[in-house]
Amino acid sequence: MNPLLERITIEPGKAGGRPCIRGLRVRVQDVLEMLAAGMSAAEVLQEYPYLEADDIRAALAYAAAAVADTTVVAA
Repeated sequence: MNPLLERITIEPGKAGGRPCIRGLRVRVQDVLEMLAAGMSAAEVLQEYPYLEADDIRAALAYAAAAVADTTVVAA
């Protein structure tokens, strides 16, 4: 398993149980949508200064695992 995936958390009472970054209320989906809209990783980090570069890579790793139909176990 990719160690970056340890940064992805799923908590039933947070963000509707959707995958988030390190228990924060920033969903993986939010990060992916910003990147898909053309924001650079640096711009995402500027928008959310409490995120780290590895958080963005973790969101991408989570998405890659999801589309590969791989079982993803969040921390």
